[in-house]
Amino acid sequence: MKKAKFDMFMSWSRQRSVQVLIFIAFVYVVLVGLEVPFVFKTGFSLVSQEGFAKNRHLNSKTFVLESEEYVEERKAPNRPVDAPVRVMDQSRPERRRIRELHTLLSNLAFNGSSVNMNSTDGFSGILKSAKEAFDVGKKFWEELELHREVIPGDYNNKTEQCPHSISISGLEFQEKGRMMVLPCGLTLGSHITVVGKPKKAHPEQDPKISLLKTGQFLMVSQFMMELQGLKTVDGEDPPRILHLNPRLRGDWSGKPVIEQNTCYRMQWGTAQRCDGLRSKDTEETVDRQVKCENWIRDNDTHSEQSKSSWWLNRLIAGRTKKMSIDWPFPFSEEKLFVLTLSAGFEGYHINVDGRHVTSFPYRTGFSLEDATGLSLNGDIDVDSVFAASLPATHPNFAPQRHLDMSNRWKAAPLLDQPIDMFIGILSAGNHFAERMAIRKSWMQHQLIRSSNVVARFFVALHARKEVNVELKKEADFFGDIVIVPYMDHYDLVVLKTVAICEYGVRVASAKNIMKCDDDTFVRVDAVIKEVKKVPENRSLYIGNINYHHKPLRSGKWAVTYEEWPEEDYPAYANGPGYIVSSDIANFIVSEYDSYNLKLFKMEDVSMGMWVEKFNSSRPVQYVHSLKFSQSGCVEDYYSAHYQSPRQMICMWNKLQQQGRPLCCNMR
Repeated sequence: MKKAKFDMFMSWSRQRSVQVLIFIAFVYVVLVGLEVPFVFKTGFSLVSQEGFAKNRHLNSKTFVLESEEYVEERKAPNRPVDAPVRVMDQSRPERRRIRELHTLLSNLAFNGSSVNMNSTDGFSGILKSAKEAFDVGKKFWEELELHREVIPGDYNNKTEQCPHSISISGLEFQEKGRMMVLPCGLTLGSHITVVGKPKKAHPEQDPKISLLKTGQFLMVSQFMMELQGLKTVDGEDPPRILHLNPRLRGDWSGKPVIEQNTCYRMQWGTAQRCDGLRSKDTEETVDRQVKCENWIRDNDTHSEQSKSSWWLNRLIAGRTKKMSIDWPFPFSEEKLFVLTLSAGFEGYHINVDGRHVTSFPYRTGFSLEDATGLSLNGDIDVDSVFAASLPATHPNFAPQRHLDMSNRWKAAPLLDQPIDMFIGILSAGNHFAERMAIRKSWMQHQLIRSSNVVARFFVALHARKEVNVELKKEADFFGDIVIVPYMDHYDLVVLKTVAICEYGVRVASAKNIMKCDDDTFVRVDAVIKEVKKVPENRSLYIGNINYHHKPLRSGKWAVTYEEWPEEDYPAYANGPGYIVSSDIANFIVSEYDSYNLKLFKMEDVSMGMWVEKFNSSRPVQYVHSLKFSQSGCVEDYYSAHYQSPRQMICMWNKLQQQGRPLCCNMR
């Protein structure tokens, strides 16, 4: 009886438990059914603010992870974990569309019909050039957009076959402008042989050769043999990878000399001079060859080294016989010579008539493959030129040799809030190596990777369509290029400066705008500290400022009185690196939009002119510092100009490893 009651009780308990569980499940389903739509509808508004704050960074990243490519980018070691990420704001599609458009194409335009092309103030010439450049640039851009889908898929991997050897006669060399093209450059073991004859000396009055009084002249016989790279910027000479200059009648020294050097972006390195004295035994050699051999010097029967050897031999061995040197200077007027230039492991070697004369070590920033042309100019008649052991192939386009298409180097996204500084970098379409070096060096600074400072390259369209195609691909991939839609020209660089101001104030919302060149290394943190020394409510103009500079009226950089009628320029900061406050930049853009902005072909002088006009209505604090170096690298620099891509990487590595700014002066 008791057992039956117990069984009945257990059966009732189980039924009761099942009913309770069913009821709880029903209530849970009802609550979930009511709560979930409410949560999605209100955007998690009932979630505690504390919990949301703790997970805000994770949630923001979750919303923007749209591809595996972005996941790979997020894991890049140089991108900080807490880097701000701009969430796609669906409530502001128009602003987002404008910002995305600005990341590739500048909003700068030029309406030639609204400006006076016939003004007599000296600025009409550049206005006409600007109109033509924008008209051509518009056509190029439209063509680039129209045909971007029909570019072959293997376009990047296209290669061209280059001859293993080249031989041309003196007449053919003359017809080709005294230039022999080396399509694929040089490689280890390549050699070039020149058969020629120096001309008879002629009177020369050029003050660059010797200081002469009025009516005086100097007898000169010299020629220049150069390995040149491709011309990088209109208005500049191509880089000289090797400059060999035999001076048969000498120069300021009064004795025959052979000078060798390199030149990058029109800045010469330190010359190596051979004047008849053999290099010291303690001096470094080039592939075990001395840099300079000895020869008989004028009015000297034996070299200084032979004198030392003579005294040493006399003391040790008791010899009294003088060591005779019967090898004269390797070049003579109107006498045929055979010169051979060969590429070794450590440098170039020059042999004349079978004798070693000089060796020149390779300099950082100049590679054998960049030597795409040989030129011979000056007082020389060329009989023939022969080049052999040349490389057979190389990629057809320079980008494939220089660009590292890794997500690691992509630009950090823009913030939807004001930033401390925007840095606009002037660049040319085919400066792929320069841009890549900056991406791998100072653009990796924490302030830039976190988007508190934003840096972008400003590039105009190139005359070669294939360069524009590659530039567009580069811009699409890295997201750090702003294309200014006009045909690039040196006299129109000032338009890029206006575009930098426009982007800095209207797109990046920067407090300050810095302009620099793509061969300028920038210490971002040092520049920011310099800016913060000026009170926030003050307008500022910071850089290496020139006062009372006068226009050059002759020479390569001549400025005519029509272009600049005044005797002095306004105070202006050198172009490689300067900063203006956002109110000045906004004034410049407003003046440009209203067609009141005067344009001058020297962009740094133009900025000085604009700041001077702004200063007439609101005081500007001018800050001068030599640490914004105009000509190379100086101690404790803020910015260093004329730095090659390899120097950029070298300087960044030193900055990271040693924690202080150090120069890499050897190219």
